[in-house]
Amino acid sequence: MGTSAPRLDILAPLSGWLVPLDSVPDPVFAGKMVGDGISLDPTSGSLLAPVGGVVSNLHPAHHALTITTAEGVEVMVHVGIDTVMLKGEGFFPLIEQGQQVSAGQPVIDFDLDLVGRKAASLLTQIIITNGETVARMQPATGMVDAGKNVVLSLQLANGKDVLQAVVGEPQLSADITIGNPAGLHARPAAVFASKAKSFGSDIQLLLDGNEANAKSVVAIMGLSTKFGDKVRIRAQGDDAATAIAELTQLLNDRCGEKADEAPLAPAAAPAAAQQQDSDTQLAGVGASPGIAIGRIVHHRLQEFDVPEQGKGANVEQQAFARATEEAAAQLDLVKAQLTDPAKQAILSMHQELLQDPDLLAQTYTGLADGKSAAWSWRAAFSAYSARLEAQDNALLRERANDIRDVGRRVLALLAGVKQASLELPAGSILIAEDLAPSDTASLDPSKVMGFCTRTGGATSHVAILARSLGIPAICGISQSALKLPEGLQVILNGNEGTLAIAPTAEDLAAAEQEIARLAERRASEAKSSMQPAATSDGVRIDVVANIRNAADAREAVAKGAEGVGLLRSEFLFDNRDTAPTEQEQAAEYCAVAEALGKDRPLVVRTLDVGGDKPLSYLPLPKEDNPFLGLRGIRVSLDRPDLLRTQLRAILQAAPLTKLHIMFPMVASLEELRAAKAILAEEQAAAGVTDVKVGIMVEVPSAAVLAARFAPEVDFFSIGTNDLTQYVLAMDRGHPQLAKQADALHPAVLAMIALTCEGARAHGKWVGVCGGLASDERAAPLLVGIGVTELSASTPAVASVKATLSRWSLDECQQLAKDVLALSTATDVRHYLNQHAR
Repeated sequence: MGTSAPRLDILAPLSGWLVPLDSVPDPVFAGKMVGDGISLDPTSGSLLAPVGGVVSNLHPAHHALTITTAEGVEVMVHVGIDTVMLKGEGFFPLIEQGQQVSAGQPVIDFDLDLVGRKAASLLTQIIITNGETVARMQPATGMVDAGKNVVLSLQLANGKDVLQAVVGEPQLSADITIGNPAGLHARPAAVFASKAKSFGSDIQLLLDGNEANAKSVVAIMGLSTKFGDKVRIRAQGDDAATAIAELTQLLNDRCGEKADEAPLAPAAAPAAAQQQDSDTQLAGVGASPGIAIGRIVHHRLQEFDVPEQGKGANVEQQAFARATEEAAAQLDLVKAQLTDPAKQAILSMHQELLQDPDLLAQTYTGLADGKSAAWSWRAAFSAYSARLEAQDNALLRERANDIRDVGRRVLALLAGVKQASLELPAGSILIAEDLAPSDTASLDPSKVMGFCTRTGGATSHVAILARSLGIPAICGISQSALKLPEGLQVILNGNEGTLAIAPTAEDLAAAEQEIARLAERRASEAKSSMQPAATSDGVRIDVVANIRNAADAREAVAKGAEGVGLLRSEFLFDNRDTAPTEQEQAAEYCAVAEALGKDRPLVVRTLDVGGDKPLSYLPLPKEDNPFLGLRGIRVSLDRPDLLRTQLRAILQAAPLTKLHIMFPMVASLEELRAAKAILAEEQAAAGVTDVKVGIMVEVPSAAVLAARFAPEVDFFSIGTNDLTQYVLAMDRGHPQLAKQADALHPAVLAMIALTCEGARAHGKWVGVCGGLASDERAAPLLVGIGVTELSASTPAVASVKATLSRWSLDECQQLAKDVLALSTATDVRHYLNQHAR
């Protein structure tokens, strides 16, 4: 009788749906260059060992590991596609390389939501990398539970491999520089190993005294190569010379990986300027200035356990209807307690989402299939938000966040769970991955001393919120912040972007003194906020406010604003089914004008919408990149009927105030002239002549051609938030890039300087209405560059005016000269902090 071949069962390392390997959207895995196996679309975030054995490789990015069994089978688990680019973010290894593990033992935890948002895909590959040890493989199908179901049944090969005798002397290549930005991770390693296997010679890859079998993906990854490493190839056999030549060329070609397919290693930052994580502090980006002492309160999303199968379509439909009605009622109660129209508008949008036909259709499809209401609703809003988030622009991602937010509200009702509200004790320092819109709408500034978020940067919506609340904040804080113990006393420095996590008694005393000094300073600034803004040598600078409505205008004037530098007219067009009439618009514009009076300026920006922030009654074509499509003035010129109606309404406010009209996102003189022609016709019809006309400088072309635009406008207003993302080609809402989208980047400052230079040559003034105008540290810099109007958030008006009073114009100009010579945003921020007054 023959001896049956040994068998080995591979357990599911995660729960989820099994997917054939050849359908994975990655040619290296789908082409089985790494090896054969199966893929899994996960629903859990704790990776279990699929077999018992030794962890023969744990990738430095912690997204992949290989376990070698007692039978010599190498089982690799690779979480997600292109997850090497995350450089370990969101992954938490529970074991070490070389450790013995048992089947079903937890080996890596990972943040399912974070990795899902940032990676190309969550599909997880379970692969046998040394296929010669397997005679036959039977993959499973369908849904599996982690550690319980078998995903691969292996029939192992009988007998031992006979090593080919190698002949000849070993041959050695010259040094080869690794050009792959993330080193030889799974994909390039698989390509290299696949090519090496085509040669009969014994081939080794050498790095710093270590060597790896060049025909083993696991061994190559085990070298942990990095960008710029020098490696050599050693080969021994009949075809050694050919192998070295072809493999050398393959490495020089980065194994087919394009230079931009993985992130470059971060450049070394200036030691004096760059804040780094340490045992005593964590670093991020200073989003709102100030210092706060408080105790950590974490805000984490609730988990809901919901049944998949329903109790019958009628029962589930009734439950769903009750839950959506109750959710709408909850939102009404919250709205009634709010006074900020912007926050009320957020919750109105949530109520609209409860009736969104696409969401409802997807939900009822699930109910028709016998699923529970909770299961169907969760699947619907999760899929819907994921599709929007995949569009990769900030505004759609914020809409995705809205959907998740309202989705969880209904889910809590269906699950019979009281949704945890953001109730914070006094003296809280809030730590969160991100803040949901309804959370930000309900924050109590009297209790929140400051907050840190993992996502966002200096121009993100969270940063803008923090400045509007007047509390210190940090965005882009280290992942480690999410693991800090609840109640830990910390010091948050929004100026430097640091969180002191082990403050000494001396640190706390110094911080308390600084907070007291700042409080005394703020009180003094508030008392003098009604004085005209000027430098210490008497040069007048207009400090005005960004507003949405008449209530905002009255508050701004009461806190020292000398007018309005930006009235966002979009508030009239949002959250409605039809465009506002001329009469509706005129009433609002006139109310703002009356709040300001005849002696203060009012700058009204015409409608600024587009494919990235659409209106339901203004259908626009779907665009691959709405930020570069129909947006701002382009939409108005495409719909002159809307523009004419708005201009007629705005002109009715002319007798009541010093009226200015500005057009958004102007990129060419042709656009400006077309808009001015329409305005001239409406002015002639209305008999209104005393109106100033300007443009927003938000795209590089407007800054570069400022000297050409200047003869045809009365003023420029720089929108630093959009200008930053267009100059740097960085979406300020992008999860990986937002931290770098900094308005103090030297390239952005150079664009501001170009604008001022062009305007000055023709006697025109330049204002700044973006987030940078609210940063008191940047105020003297902007004035030194040539800006004569700063349109800030209302809470920042007093501090900006006070800061300017401490600098002479000559000092501002010298500061600008020094800063414009710096090379990085980090250098600029450090320099401004050093010279703050």
